[in-house]
Amino acid sequence: MVLFRHELKQSRKMLLIWSCAVGFMLLICMLLYPEMERQMGSMDKMFSSMGGFTQAFGMDRLNFASLMGFYGIECGNILGIGGSFFAALLGIGMLSKEESGHTAEFLLTHPISRIQAVWQKLAALICQLVLFNVICLACAFLSFALIDESVDGKAFALFHLAQFLLQLEIAFVCFCVSAFIRRSGLGLGLGLAALLYFLNIICNISDEAKWLKYITPFKYADASSVIPEAQLDAGLVTLGVCYALVAVLVAVFHYQRKDISA
Repeated sequence: MVLFRHELKQSRKMLLIWSCAVGFMLLICMLLYPEMERQMGSMDKMFSSMGGFTQAFGMDRLNFASLMGFYGIECGNILGIGGSFFAALLGIGMLSKEESGHTAEFLLTHPISRIQAVWQKLAALICQLVLFNVICLACAFLSFALIDESVDGKAFALFHLAQFLLQLEIAFVCFCVSAFIRRSGLGLGLGLAALLYFLNIICNISDEAKWLKYITPFKYADASSVIPEAQLDAGLVTLGVCYALVAVLVAVFHYQRKDISA
């Protein structure tokens, strides 16, 4: 597990920066809730009557005046965008960086097979996403304690589970892409995450684009899809898991046969 530990050590600064930044934004956002609570009634009516904008961010299905509604809309977007970008950055560089950084020759001369290298890197990726979510959850719980509010435990847990699955799916797809490229693909990874985010917005706005929910993981992780009924869309989650597993298998298959340049 030397490579696993090396990956964790190499990415510790990025993990700390992203998790603290997203966690801090969640904390600050929820600390504003008591100050805004008095105006929530009129704001909820205003947001619920803004047509396409209301549908785009699920405000037609969430009560902005409630704690979980506010958390889902405000913090949900912070966690969704921040978490997906972090996952994309992790995944897109896991395999390609060995060639772009000219360290592939050093890595592959060690007594470790390519498939072992792939699985250890994948394990490091998953571990970092778990740590990222633990820190974000800690910041969320701290914010609730500071404002002396309690949340619906089931809806809260399912929402964060959906966010974690979203991050895993994006990270695994980017991990697969990483096996095919030889240079840094940071722009490609971030672009993919951003594209999937906007596909969900289009899906929310247009009835003719509802089929996009089968492509973007943001649909099953959307707060407006999880919080109102406190449940996940099992079909979309299963489809997302299948996408992730296929991406990993393709990455392993290709990397084993890839002509890796030093």
